[in-house]
Amino acid sequence: MVHAMVFLFILVTQVSAYRVCPKCGKTKVPYPLSTDDNCGDPRYRIYCNDGGLEFMSAQGFYYKILSINPKTNKLVVKPPSIEGDTCYSSDLDQGGLSLDESLPFNISTRNTVMLFNCSDNILLSPLNCSSSSFCREFEESGEGCGCRGTLCCHFLKDSAMTSHRIRVRVGGCTAYTCVVDKQADDSIESWNFGIELQWLPPF
Repeated sequence: MVHAMVFLFILVTQVSAYRVCPKCGKTKVPYPLSTDDNCGDPRYRIYCNDGGLEFMSAQGFYYKILSINPKTNKLVVKPPSIEGDTCYSSDLDQGGLSLDESLPFNISTRNTVMLFNCSDNILLSPLNCSSSSFCREFEESGEGCGCRGTLCCHFLKDSAMTSHRIRVRVGGCTAYTCVVDKQADDSIESWNFGIELQWLPPF
Protein backbone atom coordinates (compact mmCIF):
# COMPACT_ATOMS: atom_id res chain seq x y z
CA MET A 1 0.00 0.00 0.00
CA VAL A 2 2.81 2.38 0.92
CA HIS A 3 4.65 1.54 -2.30
CA ALA A 4 1.50 2.27 -4.33
CA MET A 5 1.06 5.66 -2.66
CA VAL A 6 4.71 6.56 -3.29
CA PHE A 7 4.35 5.54 -6.95
CA LEU A 8 1.23 7.69 -7.37
CA PHE A 9 2.97 10.62 -5.68
CA ILE A 10 5.87 10.33 -8.13
CA LEU A 11 3.48 10.27 -11.08
CA VAL A 12 1.58 13.31 -9.85
CA THR A 13 4.85 15.13 -9.24
CA GLN A 14 6.07 14.33 -12.76
CA VAL A 15 2.85 15.52 -14.38
CA SER A 16 2.69 18.70 -12.32
CA ALA A 17 6.30 19.45 -13.27
CA TYR A 18 5.09 20.06 -16.82
CA ARG A 19 3.17 23.23 -17.44
CA VAL A 20 0.10 23.24 -19.65
CA CYS A 21 0.62 25.58 -22.59
CA PRO A 22 -1.45 28.76 -22.83
CA LYS A 23 -4.29 29.10 -25.31
CA CYS A 24 -3.51 29.71 -28.95
CA GLY A 25 -6.03 32.37 -29.85
CA LYS A 26 -9.23 30.95 -28.35
CA THR A 27 -8.14 27.31 -28.53
CA LYS A 28 -6.92 25.40 -25.48
CA VAL A 29 -3.72 23.39 -25.80
CA PRO A 30 -4.17 20.27 -23.63
CA TYR A 31 -1.22 18.47 -22.08
CA PRO A 32 0.96 16.79 -23.38
CA LEU A 33 0.70 18.92 -26.56
CA SER A 34 3.38 21.61 -26.63
CA THR A 35 3.62 24.93 -28.44
CA ASP A 36 6.79 26.08 -26.67
CA ASP A 37 9.92 24.64 -25.09
CA ASN A 38 8.69 25.75 -21.66
CA CYS A 39 5.30 24.01 -21.63
CA GLY A 40 3.79 20.66 -22.45
CA ASP A 41 5.97 17.75 -23.53
CA PRO A 42 8.40 18.70 -26.35
CA ARG A 43 7.85 15.35 -28.09
CA TYR A 44 4.24 16.40 -28.74
CA ARG A 45 5.09 19.62 -30.59
CA ILE A 46 2.44 21.59 -32.44
CA TYR A 47 2.62 25.22 -33.52
CA CYS A 48 0.66 28.37 -32.73
CA ASN A 49 0.78 30.56 -35.83
CA ASP A 50 -1.30 33.73 -36.18
CA GLY A 51 -3.72 32.61 -33.46
CA GLY A 52 -4.32 29.15 -34.95
CA LEU A 53 -2.83 25.74 -34.17
CA GLU A 54 -0.92 23.81 -36.81
CA PHE A 55 0.74 20.41 -37.06
CA MET A 56 4.05 20.10 -38.91
CA SER A 57 4.84 17.02 -41.01
CA ALA A 58 8.24 15.34 -41.18
CA GLN A 59 8.97 17.39 -44.32
CA GLY A 60 8.09 20.70 -42.66
CA PHE A 61 4.66 21.23 -44.23
CA TYR A 62 2.08 22.81 -41.91
CA TYR A 63 -1.47 21.47 -41.61
CA LYS A 64 -4.16 23.47 -39.82
CA ILE A 65 -5.52 21.73 -36.72
CA LEU A 66 -9.33 21.65 -36.85
CA SER A 67 -10.03 19.98 -33.50
CA ILE A 68 -8.37 18.31 -30.52
CA ASN A 69 -9.87 15.64 -28.27
CA PRO A 70 -7.62 15.09 -25.23
CA LYS A 71 -9.91 12.33 -23.90
CA THR A 72 -9.16 10.11 -26.91
CA ASN A 73 -5.63 11.44 -27.59
CA LYS A 74 -6.63 12.53 -31.09
CA LEU A 75 -6.53 15.63 -33.23
CA VAL A 76 -7.85 16.35 -36.72
CA VAL A 77 -5.92 18.36 -39.30
CA LYS A 78 -7.27 19.96 -42.47
CA PRO A 79 -6.46 18.05 -45.67
CA PRO A 80 -4.27 19.90 -48.17
CA SER A 81 -6.02 22.04 -50.75
CA ILE A 82 -6.30 20.73 -54.31
CA GLU A 83 -5.30 23.01 -57.17
CA GLY A 84 -8.25 23.01 -59.54
CA ASP A 85 -6.37 23.52 -62.78
CA THR A 86 -3.83 20.73 -62.17
CA CYS A 87 -5.50 18.32 -59.69
CA TYR A 88 -2.38 18.56 -57.51
CA SER A 89 -2.46 18.58 -53.70
CA SER A 90 -0.72 21.56 -52.13
CA ASP A 91 1.68 19.15 -50.39
CA LEU A 92 2.57 17.25 -53.59
CA ASP A 93 6.14 18.59 -53.55
CA GLN A 94 6.55 17.00 -50.11
CA GLY A 95 5.14 13.67 -51.31
CA GLY A 96 1.95 14.07 -49.28
CA LEU A 97 1.61 13.72 -45.53
CA SER A 98 4.47 11.98 -43.74
CA LEU A 99 4.88 11.77 -39.96
CA ASP A 100 8.18 11.50 -38.12
CA GLU A 101 8.19 7.88 -36.93
CA SER A 102 10.36 8.78 -33.92
CA LEU A 103 7.53 10.94 -32.51
CA PRO A 104 4.39 9.65 -30.72
CA PHE A 105 1.91 10.56 -33.50
CA ASN A 106 0.35 8.28 -36.09
CA ILE A 107 -2.54 8.32 -38.56
CA SER A 108 -5.65 6.74 -37.05
CA THR A 109 -7.66 3.93 -38.64
CA ARG A 110 -10.82 6.05 -38.93
CA ASN A 111 -9.66 7.86 -42.07
CA THR A 112 -11.14 7.22 -45.51
CA VAL A 113 -8.55 8.47 -48.02
CA MET A 114 -9.44 9.42 -51.60
CA LEU A 115 -6.72 9.58 -54.24
CA PHE A 116 -7.05 11.45 -57.55
CA ASN A 117 -5.33 11.78 -60.93
CA CYS A 118 -3.76 8.35 -60.53
CA SER A 119 -1.74 6.34 -63.05
CA ASP A 120 -3.06 3.02 -64.30
CA ASN A 121 -0.67 1.20 -61.96
CA ILE A 122 -3.09 1.93 -59.12
CA LEU A 123 -5.46 -0.64 -60.64
CA LEU A 124 -3.07 -3.38 -59.52
CA SER A 125 -3.74 -2.40 -55.89
CA PRO A 126 -6.67 -3.59 -53.74
CA LEU A 127 -8.10 -0.04 -53.55
CA ASN A 128 -11.65 0.72 -54.68
CA CYS A 129 -11.23 2.47 -58.05
CA SER A 130 -14.67 1.56 -59.37
CA SER A 131 -17.38 3.89 -60.62
CA SER A 132 -19.02 3.56 -57.18
CA SER A 133 -15.95 4.81 -55.30
CA PHE A 134 -16.57 7.68 -52.87
CA CYS A 135 -14.05 9.74 -54.83
CA ARG A 136 -16.58 10.13 -57.66
CA GLU A 137 -18.87 12.07 -55.36
CA PHE A 138 -16.04 14.38 -54.34
CA GLU A 139 -15.19 15.06 -57.98
CA GLU A 140 -18.62 16.61 -58.40
CA SER A 141 -18.05 19.02 -55.51
CA GLY A 142 -16.47 22.46 -55.72
CA GLU A 143 -12.89 21.63 -54.72
CA GLY A 144 -12.87 18.27 -56.43
CA CYS A 145 -14.18 19.40 -59.81
CA GLY A 146 -10.65 19.98 -61.12
CA CYS A 147 -10.02 16.24 -60.78
CA ARG A 148 -13.19 15.23 -62.60
CA GLY A 149 -12.59 12.46 -65.12
CA THR A 150 -9.25 11.37 -63.66
CA LEU A 151 -8.63 7.87 -62.33
CA CYS A 152 -9.48 7.99 -58.62
CA CYS A 153 -9.76 5.49 -55.78
CA HIS A 154 -10.56 5.33 -52.08
CA PHE A 155 -9.46 3.19 -49.17
CA LEU A 156 -9.89 2.96 -45.40
CA LYS A 157 -6.60 3.59 -43.62
CA ASP A 158 -6.52 0.34 -41.65
CA SER A 159 -3.95 -1.23 -39.33
CA ALA A 160 -2.38 -3.27 -42.16
CA MET A 161 -1.11 -0.08 -43.82
CA THR A 162 1.62 2.31 -42.77
CA SER A 163 0.29 4.57 -40.05
CA HIS A 164 2.74 7.38 -40.80
CA ARG A 165 2.13 8.34 -44.43
CA ILE A 166 -0.41 9.28 -47.11
CA ARG A 167 1.62 9.34 -50.31
CA VAL A 168 1.12 11.34 -53.51
CA ARG A 169 3.56 11.83 -56.38
CA VAL A 170 3.73 12.66 -60.06
CA GLY A 171 3.50 9.34 -61.87
CA GLY A 172 1.32 7.88 -59.12
CA CYS A 173 -1.61 9.85 -57.69
CA THR A 174 -1.15 13.63 -57.50
CA ALA A 175 -3.95 14.66 -55.15
CA TYR A 176 -5.86 13.38 -52.14
CA THR A 177 -8.40 14.30 -49.53
CA CYS A 178 -9.62 12.52 -46.44
CA VAL A 179 -12.81 12.06 -44.41
CA VAL A 180 -12.93 11.02 -40.74
CA ASP A 181 -15.28 8.24 -39.63
CA LYS A 182 -17.16 8.02 -42.93
CA GLN A 183 -20.13 5.66 -43.03
CA ALA A 184 -21.18 3.96 -46.26
CA ASP A 185 -24.54 5.75 -46.51
CA ASP A 186 -23.31 9.23 -45.51
CA SER A 187 -24.11 11.98 -47.99
CA ILE A 188 -21.25 14.25 -49.04
CA GLU A 189 -22.90 17.12 -47.14
CA SER A 190 -22.27 15.26 -43.89
CA TRP A 191 -18.68 14.22 -44.60
CA ASN A 192 -16.23 15.27 -41.88
CA PHE A 193 -13.26 16.37 -43.99
CA GLY A 194 -10.01 16.00 -42.09
CA ILE A 195 -7.11 13.68 -41.29
CA GLU A 196 -7.33 12.21 -37.81
CA LEU A 197 -4.03 11.76 -35.98
CA GLN A 198 -3.64 10.07 -32.63
CA TRP A 199 -0.86 10.25 -30.09
CA LEU A 200 0.50 7.78 -27.57
CA PRO A 201 0.15 8.93 -23.95
CA PRO A 202 3.39 10.09 -22.31
CA PHE A 203 3.11 7.62 -19.42
